[in-house]
Amino acid sequence: MRQRAVAARRINTPTIAMRAVIQRVSSAQVEVEGKSVGSIGKGLLVLVGLKAGDTEKDLEYMSRKVLNSRLFPASDGAKMWDQSVSQLQLEVLIVSQFTLYGFLKGNKPDYHLAMPPQQAQEMYNYFVQRLKQSYAPDKVAEGTFGAMMQVSLVNDGPVTLQLDSDKDAK
Repeated sequence: MRQRAVAARRINTPTIAMRAVIQRVSSAQVEVEGKSVGSIGKGLLVLVGLKAGDTEKDLEYMSRKVLNSRLFPASDGAKMWDQSVSQLQLEVLIVSQFTLYGFLKGNKPDYHLAMPPQQAQEMYNYFVQRLKQSYAPDKVAEGTFGAMMQVSLVNDGPVTLQLDSDKDAK
């Protein structure tokens, strides 16, 4: 009986990790107050959630994963998961989304696991800069941190993955 209780606690215990939802897209765009602030053609839309305790090491890990994950097929179609966004020189659109660390407490969302806004903005900016430095500044677009945004996309596949920077996986 004790083993079940311990297992149940582990299941309900939130992970301590940066979170990203990565979508392979034919195109994506972010608007703020009716004006486009970032758009891409073929590539990846990356929704980023930061949690208290995330570090630059988490951001660097996620940057590598975004750029090197093989989410695109080979040009000849022989292999489904063969090429990365960086190999194909495609684009990346990054959007901050603290709601990735939300959960329902009763019927109301609770976001206490999300990193506080000022710290999250610094970390988000570091993540964007890290991607631009590791890849190509003209291939990385972004939304506006903290703004109400309208995100539109044409999902390709669809391919959508959740990635957490699990502390033990690095």
